Amino acid sequence: MARALVTGAAGFIGSHVADHCLTLGMDVVATDDLSGGFLENVPEGAAWLQGDIRDPRFIEELWELGDYDYVYHLAAYAAEGLSHFIRRYNYRTNLEASVLLINQSVLRGVQRFVFTSSIAVYGAEQTPMTESTVPRPEDPYGISKYAVELDLAAAHEMFGLDYTVFRPHNVYGERQNISDPYRNAIGIFMNRLIQGLPLPIFGDGLQTRAFSHIDDVAPLIARAPLVEQSRNEVFNVGADQPYTIVELAEAVGRAFGVEPELVHLPARNEVIHAFSTHEKARRTFGDQPTISLDDGIRRMADWVRANGVRAEVPFPGEIEVPTNMPPSWQAMSSAD
Repeated sequence: MARALVTGAAGFIGSHVADHCLTLGMDVVATDDLSGGFLENVPEGAAWLQGDIRDPRFIEELWELGDYDYVYHLAAYAAEGLSHFIRRYNYRTNLEASVLLINQSVLRGVQRFVFTSSIAVYGAEQTPMTESTVPRPEDPYGISKYAVELDLAAAHEMFGLDYTVFRPHNVYGERQNISDPYRNAIGIFMNRLIQGLPLPIFGDGLQTRAFSHIDDVAPLIARAPLVEQSRNEVFNVGADQPYTIVELAEAVGRAFGVEPELVHLPARNEVIHAFSTHEKARRTFGDQPTISLDDGIRRMADWVRANGVRAEVPFPGEIEVPTNMPPSWQAMSSAD
């Protein structure tokens, strides 16, 4: 039986990947520091070990439980927009911790390192984004993700560590953290809507994203080590059809049977249009059934209604560079 380590396993994508690894017959060790995840997300059947992968000693402790055939690295703080203002935290959490995990994987002979990157590596004005597009990340989050991709390629060349990189985008669905006011637009919208609050939209809301249900993403990530053609390759993964943020807000309103009130905030510095192609993933993993936006949002809405409101949790650390921060975010950090 293959043995797998899944980081970020109490979080959103990580918990679903751990589920699918168990379904594939793997022996799964799940780890998370619970900074943005919830213990109830960890699937039954996985061995659980809580800790911070930014701590080198904890990385060693994970291997004291035994060696792993596969490492699935999903732990991250994925607030792309906020990353400009928490630069040190971003690089320590998303880059340095990843390097610690890669080092240990090399030392202990891991057969495949599966990494979730992001289409944030591509930057602006490169749509539709393909795997052959030269990355030009515009924010520290995208920079950190691309740096890990480069480090994995270097580790493969020097040490023979095989890897698979996925670049998912705008993933949503059941178990998503809806209490984070800096990321996950669908979660923010749903959490506010069930409280009868208006939905905040930066700028005119005509930014476009291809929102991807978790069931279009997690199964492929879990299968990667079992698909030989995915060895040492990079894949975009997610939905094909882009929608504007206004269209998204309307879809969330339909799922709850209400007409949402939209509040337009000052525009922030962000990539306006971001969506990618997925032909390479389809060639490698085969055609997968996809979930429409309305169906996926309905599924998530059912889950949100069943679980109720979550209080918004501002970023718990220090805002390092408040300069040019969106006023609504600055107000939250000042009130904290």
